[in-house]
Amino acid sequence: MTDFHRIKRLPPYVFEQVNRIKAAARARGADIIDLGMGNPDLDAPRHVIEKLVETAGKPRTDRYSASKGIAGLRRAQAGYYQRRFGVSLDPDTQVVATLGSKEGFANMAQAITAPGDVVLVPNPSYPIHAFGFLMAGGVIRSVPAEPTPAMFPALEKAVAHSIPKPVALVVCYPSNPTAYVAGLDFYRDLVAFAKKHELILLSDLAYAEVYFDDNNPPPSVLQVPGAIDCTVEFTSLSKTFSMAGWRMGFAVGNERLLAALTRVKSYLDYGAFTPIQVAATAALNGPDDCIKEMRATYKKRRDALIESFGKAGWKLPTPEASMFAWVPIPEKFRALGSLEFSKLLLEKSDVAVAPGIGFGEHGDEYVRIALVENEQRIRQAARNVRRFFDNADRTLHNVVPMQKAV
Repeated sequence: MTDFHRIKRLPPYVFEQVNRIKAAARARGADIIDLGMGNPDLDAPRHVIEKLVETAGKPRTDRYSASKGIAGLRRAQAGYYQRRFGVSLDPDTQVVATLGSKEGFANMAQAITAPGDVVLVPNPSYPIHAFGFLMAGGVIRSVPAEPTPAMFPALEKAVAHSIPKPVALVVCYPSNPTAYVAGLDFYRDLVAFAKKHELILLSDLAYAEVYFDDNNPPPSVLQVPGAIDCTVEFTSLSKTFSMAGWRMGFAVGNERLLAALTRVKSYLDYGAFTPIQVAATAALNGPDDCIKEMRATYKKRRDALIESFGKAGWKLPTPEASMFAWVPIPEKFRALGSLEFSKLLLEKSDVAVAPGIGFGEHGDEYVRIALVENEQRIRQAARNVRRFFDNADRTLHNVVPMQKAV
């Protein structure tokens, strides 16, 4: 049997290599502190779970649901955008419920991509941002990930040197994996750029509520006047309400683009289980105390991470948002690359991180550390890392490249 066309376009899943080593270590009895996958360990809010239990088993709730989401859920998402961003959305035409933002992104790629279409994607970036388009037959052109004015000359160059002309531009702020945060001024320039070059703008805002400066919450690109003319934005309840396994997200924005997404989805799924949609409605319409508690928890973990790893000899940049730290590999180990360093860290310190190469080749000098363990476990991870670093010169002379003689 020959290789399948779309599978051949996908590289090996980098994170699976670390996962295999992690599973083998646990099978041997090792206590692995897993800071690799961005899988929230906090509980979903009690009132949301109660609404799920209350709804399950009621008449008609076991039937197929609406692919684009029940009306009440779409109204609740429109209400959230109005409260949080001051953005007015028509819940009938400008809101689509998705099975998590990842599914929404992948199916949007299917909806708008013709074979050979060029899409501009930040590098490094969350894998679905590129591979959703690759699976749809598109071609990826990498652009810088940091939201600064320096991005725009690079974008102009990418458009000028792409044949055919790019059809879409992807952004993600607060960013996974880099934790970069964009401001409204940047978004204004981004929308102007997209309109100038007739690009579809796709914004991943999954970490909108995971931020640490209460006076500066991350904005939505849809706050820019006229952005809705060319933009679809994706959000998720996975991090905001610690509902990752529930698979509930949204695409909002341009009516024509969302109509295309809805049509693709209508052939592929019948929407999330109705009780989950009802519970998600309760989450969006309910109190926001749980969101504030989530932010406070991640902030404490972030502070513990920065402090304890700094004392261990590994200085980490302090993220302003997201549930990740994007961390340069220590100079001594940088020549190994992120995958081999991540394997080594797991083997020698029982600490798992995500290799940066999994987010694009420009991430290979970094690892991503997720705030998915409590403060005590984070500090234990730092102690383990410190022991590894302290002993590395004696135990890794055949592994870590020696400095070149001057």
